Amino acid sequence: MSAVREFGRALTQPFGAPAGTVQTYIEVPFKLGDGKYFPDGLIRVFRGQREWTALVEVKTGGNELQAEQLERYLDIAREQNFDALITISNQIPPVPGQHPTAVDKRKLRKVALHHLPWSEVLTAAVMQKEYRGVADPDQAWVLGELIRYLEHPKSGALEFSDMGANWVSLRDSVGAGTVRATDVAAADVAGRFDALVRFAGLKLGRRLGTEIVPALSRKDLAEPATRTQALVTQLVATGAMTAGLRIPGAVGTLFITADVRAAKITCHVDVDAPRDGRPTTRVNWLVRQLKHAPETVRLESFAAYTRGPGNTELLRAVRENPALLVGDAAKELRVFRVAANSSAGTKRGTGRGSFIESVLSAVDDFYEQVIQNLKPWMQAPPRLRTNEEVTIEPVSPALVSTAISSQDGPQPPAGEEQPGKA
Repeated sequence: MSAVREFGRALTQPFGAPAGTVQTYIEVPFKLGDGKYFPDGLIRVFRGQREWTALVEVKTGGNELQAEQLERYLDIAREQNFDALITISNQIPPVPGQHPTAVDKRKLRKVALHHLPWSEVLTAAVMQKEYRGVADPDQAWVLGELIRYLEHPKSGALEFSDMGANWVSLRDSVGAGTVRATDVAAADVAGRFDALVRFAGLKLGRRLGTEIVPALSRKDLAEPATRTQALVTQLVATGAMTAGLRIPGAVGTLFITADVRAAKITCHVDVDAPRDGRPTTRVNWLVRQLKHAPETVRLESFAAYTRGPGNTELLRAVRENPALLVGDAAKELRVFRVAANSSAGTKRGTGRGSFIESVLSAVDDFYEQVIQNLKPWMQAPPRLRTNEEVTIEPVSPALVSTAISSQDGPQPPAGEEQPGKA
């Protein structure tokens, strides 16, 4: 972070640090009461008279952050008038900005607590080097070495690799129809599903060079427990969980639905239909953009002022007959839904046949085959007509007026007689 200026700024500015010089230290000793403690790191950023300082605690592999240790470091930061405590681990909170470890909120009155998953650190490094750029060639090489290190399996910076100990029991309960809203297993799996979708967004964002964030409301971001409970309610009622990703420049939000009961993953995106043209013309506009999509993609159309499901058919059939998506020709088509199904794995870990791998593959495939090829409809601007296109229709004799007022020509100057009048 101190060697590559752009990378240091990319990680610290979201936490409130100024865009200044970054200084970093490791294992700085601090006294607290009768004990002596060594946080893993300390970051200090200077810009003019402004100074921002944060302690850093790091965990690798399967090691998790401990509340007691974090609260101790928060006390140290408060005594030293530091601004924040930053934690880095493989734990991925379901909601951005949420911390994976619950601490005494009274200790957060003067010191902020931030968390960075290792996958997010890797994403920031890749985006800075490959897309945003590093001015100094030597610094770019250093950042490349960090990326190479973090991507190594033995670095301790692991990808999302486990749906948790409750996955198997929850999967069986959903299949049997015995899952309840009060089940601890349901809340645990719901939180991990949101974390998995967030990880899928980070992974896809590294390939695209853009920041992909979960599609969450302000209430969900402010109250993560409410979001988890909503997923649990959906799981109990339908056996499925739904989350979304906002991709900059995409035609719409990418939604992922994991049907645990049916062992199926569904990705879909909603596309606004053109605002002019016949219904079949609007359908053809969508079909032309899906020429490289699998023929098993499902299309659904929704008309204005209607409720319930729309007209649904597979892409291969709509290619042959666009009218299949048109119900009542008198009603205007407003929205299309493009969806793709795939099998969901059952294993809790990673690898072939795992639930995690099936979700990651479904997201990547749907973006590559569908979303990146879709563009929103834009109304054509009005065209200027050339002189050749402007025609003057001859006046019909029946339309010529015989009224005296219509025969009047220009008025003569004052004092002169008008010809033809006494």
